[in-house]
Formats: sequence, C-alpha cells, structure tokens
Amino acid sequence: MPRLEWPLHIVRRVVIGVIVLTVLAVAIPLTVNWFEERRARCGDGVVKMGDDRECVGVTDGSYTFADHLGPVEKKIKAENELVEKHGDKYVSVAYMTSFTLTEDDSNSEESVRHELEGAYLAQYRHNRGDLSSSPKIKLLVANMGSSAAHWEHTVDELIDRKTSDDKLVAVTGLGPSDTQNLDALRRLSDNGLALVASTMTATNIEGIKGLVRVSPTNVDEAYAASAYLKKEKVRRAVVVQDDARENYYAKTLGDAFTKVFQDIEGHQLVADRMTYDSSVRGAWENELRYMPGQLCDQKPEAVFFAGRGKHLTRFLDAIANRPCQDREFMVITGDDTTNLTADDLAHAAESKVRVLYTGLAHPDMWKEDPDAVSRPSAQHFQPGGSLAKWFPDDQHQDGQAIMAHDAVLTAAQGIQMASLGEVTGESVARMFHQMNSRQQVPGASGFISFQNNGNPRNKAIPILHLTAKGRSELVEVSARRGEPARKQ
Repeated sequence: MPRLEWPLHIVRRVVIGVIVLTVLAVAIPLTVNWFEERRARCGDGVVKMGDDRECVGVTDGSYTFADHLGPVEKKIKAENELVEKHGDKYVSVAYMTSFTLTEDDSNSEESVRHELEGAYLAQYRHNRGDLSSSPKIKLLVANMGSSAAHWEHTVDELIDRKTSDDKLVAVTGLGPSDTQNLDALRRLSDNGLALVASTMTATNIEGIKGLVRVSPTNVDEAYAASAYLKKEKVRRAVVVQDDARENYYAKTLGDAFTKVFQDIEGHQLVADRMTYDSSVRGAWENELRYMPGQLCDQKPEAVFFAGRGKHLTRFLDAIANRPCQDREFMVITGDDTTNLTADDLAHAAESKVRVLYTGLAHPDMWKEDPDAVSRPSAQHFQPGGSLAKWFPDDQHQDGQAIMAHDAVLTAAQGIQMASLGEVTGESVARMFHQMNSRQQVPGASGFISFQNNGNPRNKAIPILHLTAKGRSELVEVSARRGEPARKQ
C-alpha cells in the first residue's frame, strides 16, 4: 500500500493549530479565573463573600469596610505607613469583629466605629505617644462580616499574616459572646496567636490558651447589679431572659443574677424566669409585648433584663404601655446596652421607667474612684482629649472605645514585655500572666491584671443610669462583690 505523504505547508498548519488549541486550553481557564478573582477582590487581603457579597478579610487601612469607618481607617493606614517608613522593629496586632453590619447584629455602626477609634488611640500611644515603647505595632483591621458569617476566611487570612511581613502576634476585639466568635478565637488560639477580648463577658469562655479579656464577666456584672439593688433596699425581683440557644451572653447573665440575688435571706425572685427567644424572627417582639401584664400582677421592685440592648428597647416600649400605669418600674440590665446608639438610648429613656445597667466602662470612672482607673489613660476620653480632637463628631460615653483601647493596650504591653526575647504570639500570651503589681495595664476602664483563667482580677464595673436625654450617667464604680474596685 503506498505511503500517504502530507504536503509540508499542511503539516505546518496542523502543528500550529495544535499549539494554538493547547495554549487556548490553558489560557482560557486562567483568564476566566483571573477575571473571577478580580471581580471577587475588594482590596489587598479583602474579598467579596456570601450572597450579599460582603467585603471581608484583613486590611492595614488601605481598604475601608464602610464609609463611616473612613476617618479612623485613614489614620490607621497613616500610622502603619509611618512604622514601616522609619524602619524600626515592629510586629502587628489585629482588631477583629464584624464591621459590615445588618439588623441581625447586636452591635451598631456607632459601636464598632468607637471600638476602632479606641484601638487606634492605643496604637498611637504605644508607638509615639505618652506610652511610647518598642517594638512598634502595626494595627490591622479584620472584618468577619455580619454575624461573623465569614470568620473562617478572615481567621485564615490572619494566620497567614503570622509569617508575612506583617509579623502578626496578637488579635484583639473578637466580637460578642456567640458561637461563631468562639469558634474563631479557638482557631486563632490553636495557631499560637495571643488573644485579648475587649467586650466578651459570657462566663463560660475560659480555658482557651493565650486568651485574656479586659471586660468583667457576667458573674461579676451580676454581683455588682445585685449588690446595688440590695443597697437600694430592693428585695423582690424578676428575671427576663433571652432563651436563644447561641446567646451565651444572655444565658450566663441570667443564670448568674438568679443565683447571686437570692444569696441573702429575704431577697427573692417573685416568679419563674420569663423568657423570649430572639432567634425566632417575628415572634420574640410579641413575647416581650405580653410580659408587662404579668409583671403588673407579680409586683416586682426591679426587673433584671438578661438580653441584648436592641431587645431592651422593645421591652421598654412594652413596659411603657403597661396596664398598671400607676406602678413604677425599675429595670436593670447588663453591658450590651452600650451597643445602643444615642438615638436608641434617647428612645429607651422616653419609656418613663428607671433604667440602670452594669457597663464595661465610662469616661467619668476615674473621677468617681481615682484609685481604680488610670487617670492619664482616662483623660484621653475626656472633652478636649485625644479622641475628641481626632473625631470631633463622635461622642464616647458608651465605653466601647475605652474597652477596645484597653484591649490593644494590653497586647502592646505584652509585646513590650516579651521584647527581651523573640516576640511571638506564644511569648506575648505568656506575658499576660506577668501583668501584676507594678506591671498592671493602666487601662481607662480600670487597672488590669489577670487570673490564671484569663479573666481580669477585681475589675472596676460602672453602675450607669440612663437619663431622660438618652445619656449614660455614672452612679457608682463597683466590682465583682459590689465592693469598691482598687488598684492591686
């Protein structure tokens, strides 16, 4: 059979065609992937995720997660660039929470903005302010998305920053006391990062390696609230509690008050705990609406509300419309009230019910009890102080800026104390438990030292009154047992 020979020009065309097809087979997917990545990318370290295409991840201030965060993120970026420009030795500290919020979040935009402003103040003081020390710190902003839905992506991004030029050693903030945030901090702990929670108060958050918190626990708050009521001769109370399964804040707060209020004979809860379930949309508001009628029958002298601040406003609306209008009510609650906006507070105050709460911090604490709070730190939060100069359109009565400041300041002091050796997440975490006596953190919320379980020791707790103008007025400074807080 004769051999078939192809003309040379046809062979060349076939070979070229094969090569082109091969290149296209590789290039087209790569091009598609490139466009997909570009479309999903919000900025360096920040990507769009979820049905709502939230921008989540980690930034040095180059990317702004929300317009209202623009002024503070601009300052953080400038400070980070200054650290790199000067060539000093530095490590990084991240402030992590949910910065893109929806109605499902317990925090407000005002609340998280204040947190970031306080975090920046601590960075500034450590780098070139009145507490200037070394190594310097870069501050990273880490967003987990609404309800911390994308915590896994953000945590993985933070873990990668340990070995990058950022040299991340500590993560602060960490969000509210709920399941997603607890999962996030456990992953960070497993990867050797030091952790400082700013506003987590749920009592059951213990035994996590490398974790400390600058806020009092819910048990501490319950003791302080109970002691105040007893001093006011209140003997009959009722607990109203959110029964949502993942709301550790509400459960541990309600359990603690139930126990400690009745520890003295003659003080009693006059009814079973009244509950609502905030996880059932469309139902919990109705549950709260029907409670005042029962309270009119039970005649408690005080109602202890163990729920989020945004639920409190609905509860107060219901009490304002109570059938027993001639009866006065006192409501006392926990620190989540600080997450309410100024408008929310003003609306709550219109209920004509006396409302008190155990806060985490207040700018006037050092005036009430100078021995319990660092005056130099507190002065930054006073009228004319650093925050008022930098962010003149914001008020900082809610204490969120103070708590974030104290959390970052704790991490910064741990970094300074660890600097005699290699500064790592593990070495910084070990220093947290050396912060006793003269090494206490000079916090604006109180002098801070830690027990072995990571909880603060005898932390100052302000008792606050919600005034008719929607502002928080300091009543007294207490501590775990209702005794005055003192520097250790």
